[in-house]
Amino acid sequence: MAKRLQIGIGNITIDAVAKRYIMDFLASGRLSYGDFTRRFESQMAKLHDRRWAIFCNSGTSALHVSLSVLKDKYGWKGGDEVIVPSITFIATSNVVQHNRLTPLFVDVEKDYFGINPVKIEEKITKRTRHVIPVHLFGQSCDMQNIVRIAKKHKLMLVEDSCEAMFVKYRGKPVGSAGDIACFSTYATHLITTGVGGFAMTNDNDLAIMIKSYFNHGRDGIYLSIDDDNTTNHRKLLRIVERRFSFVHLGYSFRLTELEAALGMAQLSRWKSIIKKRQANANYLTRHLKKYEGYLGLPKIRPGAQHAFMLYPIVINNPQINREKLIEHLETRGIETRYLMPLINQPIYVKMFGNLEDQYPVARFLNRNGFIIGCHQDLTKKELDYIIDTFDRFFEK
Repeated sequence: MAKRLQIGIGNITIDAVAKRYIMDFLASGRLSYGDFTRRFESQMAKLHDRRWAIFCNSGTSALHVSLSVLKDKYGWKGGDEVIVPSITFIATSNVVQHNRLTPLFVDVEKDYFGINPVKIEEKITKRTRHVIPVHLFGQSCDMQNIVRIAKKHKLMLVEDSCEAMFVKYRGKPVGSAGDIACFSTYATHLITTGVGGFAMTNDNDLAIMIKSYFNHGRDGIYLSIDDDNTTNHRKLLRIVERRFSFVHLGYSFRLTELEAALGMAQLSRWKSIIKKRQANANYLTRHLKKYEGYLGLPKIRPGAQHAFMLYPIVINNPQINREKLIEHLETRGIETRYLMPLINQPIYVKMFGNLEDQYPVARFLNRNGFIIGCHQDLTKKELDYIIDTFDRFFEK
């Protein structure tokens, strides 16, 4: 057997730019919101065709607050409904319930794993307020049809774009279609700050509310440590009067300049990161294509670009046992994960019962799908090792 390597789902390299930015951050004496965060937010907003991007401590927090502000602004009641896909990371649905709303699960597309627009309208009731499409593994959902349905039924849209950024669908950046879009910069994601996330919007009122909710619900007059840096006497006194006034029931979801400095360093090479991930995925597909009678390899939606945050694989032949293949990969140092199962999670089975029979595509993917990494730091030697490990499995 070839020499064993350890190949993870994701990776981060602290390069010379990152080290310089970290030293600049330390020299600034500023730990809280400052120049690095402002620049990071501005550039991320521009790259995703948004007026506002607000940095926070996770994509989950961004999703949670996005629902909170929409619920408060539009007067949604406890138990009102939010449509979510039946395949996604559990945070997508958890934040619905944390906001005392009701998730309505919708089956997904077998080839692209996004929420199936054809199935959305079947779920809509008089209490449905919102849809959360999730852009899984690095490419967009079918937003053209999802937006059409949302407009027809007057539903709000929060895009869960935690696994996709920098790519386009039908000429528009992923995460640019909804009322709010949420992104993640967690350790295994496309760019990483360790922990972190964004909520983005074009709505000025929503942006102020989101930033307030990230900051304990503070009055919008003072959401940054620099907001009271003014020589205008009257303005200063107004700020002082309201500086510790809280107008919403908010949270502490802020981050520091350290994470923003890491993010800015990653942004300086985002094009090369995406290009390398795409090349790695293409290399894997080209060499694993001979097993298409057994493995469903990732497909790219027509009109879409794919950032390949992860490399999804689906067993499409009953002769192949997924668990045996995963065991073969894991014992040889290749990390795997199941393909974002949701409705079969133990806590959800406890809460909702056995739902899988209602969602046949999700059931199939839950039983047959898994993911491996294709991140930008994989070498040709590591890619060849992955391919060789698959070869040895199928040679048995």
